[in-house]
Amino acid sequence: MDEEYDAIVLGTGLKECILSGMLSVSGKKVLHIDRNKYYGGESASICPLEELFAKFNVPNPDETYGRGRDWNVDLIPKFLMANGQLVKLLIHTGVTRYLEFKSVEGSYVYKGGKISKVPVDQKEALASDLMGMFEKRRFRNFLIYVQDFQENDPRTWKDFDPNKATMQALYEKFGLDNNTRDFTGHALALYRDDDYLEQPAIQTIRRIKLYSESLARYGKSPYLYPMYGLGELPQGFARLSAIYGGTYMLDKPIDEIVLGEGGRVVGVRSGSETAKCKQVYCDPSYVMDRVRKKGKVIRCICLIDHPIASTKDALSTQIIIPQKQVGRNSDIYVSLVSYTHQVAAKGWFIAMVSTTVETDNPESEIKPGLELLGTIRQKFVSVSDYYEPTDAGLESQIFISESYDATTHFETTCLDVLDIFKRGTGEEFDFSKIKHELGDEEQ
Repeated sequence: MDEEYDAIVLGTGLKECILSGMLSVSGKKVLHIDRNKYYGGESASICPLEELFAKFNVPNPDETYGRGRDWNVDLIPKFLMANGQLVKLLIHTGVTRYLEFKSVEGSYVYKGGKISKVPVDQKEALASDLMGMFEKRRFRNFLIYVQDFQENDPRTWKDFDPNKATMQALYEKFGLDNNTRDFTGHALALYRDDDYLEQPAIQTIRRIKLYSESLARYGKSPYLYPMYGLGELPQGFARLSAIYGGTYMLDKPIDEIVLGEGGRVVGVRSGSETAKCKQVYCDPSYVMDRVRKKGKVIRCICLIDHPIASTKDALSTQIIIPQKQVGRNSDIYVSLVSYTHQVAAKGWFIAMVSTTVETDNPESEIKPGLELLGTIRQKFVSVSDYYEPTDAGLESQIFISESYDATTHFETTCLDVLDIFKRGTGEEFDFSKIKHELGDEEQ
C-alpha cells in the first residue's frame, strides 16, 4: 500500500463502484478498498435466502420457498431507466458485457385506492382510466407537445420559453387538472415532491422525454433490471476499473483518513500501512463527522407467491403512489421482481415497499403499498438513516456520496455520482473518452 494514488475509493456500494470505474476510465490511478468481504455495501444482494432470514433474526425458511441458493435478494432494489444515465454509462464503458438485463413488465401509478398503467403516448392517454374524456384530450395534446419539443429548435417551443417559465405554467397552458399533474410529475418525470412545479419547465420536459424514449426501447415499461439482481452491477464496474489499472482490496480495515496541511487529504491508513493519495471518494459510513442526517428511509422486503393484482399478472413491475393520493409529503414506491430475473425460486416474487419516513410510526406509512401486494408470506422491515455530506469536499478533497433514497429507480443515484465526479475532477464526465470496444486487455 506504499504507492501513491490519484484517488482512493472507500466502500463498494454501487455509487462507489461506478465512481471507481469512471475515475479509472478517465486515466486516474485508483485504489479501491472495502472493509467488507463482499461487494455492494448497503446495496448488496443477499444469497442464499437463509442469510436474509438470519440478517433479520427470523427463523429459517421452510421448504415451500424452494432452494435457498435460488434466491438473490437486493437490500435496496432499483430499476434502471432503459435510456437513462446508468445504462448509457454501462454501454459506453463496456460493463454490459458482464451483465444481462430483462425489461420490467409494467409501470403503474396509484389513484383513488387503485392502480392504473402510466400512460405515455397519445393512444394510451385516450384509453387511460386515470382521466375523464376532456382531460384525456388535453393530456394527449400535452404529450404531443413534449414529444415534438426540441431544445435546439425554439419553433417547437410554441411561444413558451421552458428555460424561464415554470412547469406550473406549462400545465396551465394545457389546462391540465391537479390529478393529471400529480401522475405526470411523480410517475412520468419521477419527482419525489412538488418543488419541481416552480422550477423551469425544461427540466421536467427532459425527464418526460427520457421516460418515453426509455419505453420506446423495449415496449412494456421504461425500466430494466439485471438478471441475478443488482449485486452484479458493482462487480461489473469493479472489473471495468481493474481493466483500466484500478487496484481492489476487500476485507481491509480502514483506520484513518490522513489529513495534511490545511485539512487536505494525503492518504488512508489501514493498520501500520498508509496509502498516499490526492483524493478520497467514499460513502457516509466512512466519515460520520463530515455528514449530516437528512432523514430516514423505511424499506420493507416482502416475499410473495403471486403477482400483484390489477397488473395483468406482470412478473415484474413498479408502482408509484404519489404523495397527495395518501395525504403525505413524499411518494411511496413499490417494486416487484421474480423468478424470471433469477432472483427467487420458481413461482416466487420479491416486492419492496419504500418511502421517506415522516412520522414516529414508519410501518404505518407504507401501509398503502403493502395493501396492494395481497397475501405476504414473509416481510423484512428496515429503517435506515439518510445522510448527506456537510460540504462539497473541495477543500479537504474528500468527496462523499449521499445515502440511497426511497426511490425504486436509479435516476437520483446517477445524478449524485455525476455530481461527485464533477466536484472531484472539475469537469463533466466525458462519455466519448471511453473506448466503446475495450482493446486487447481483456481478450
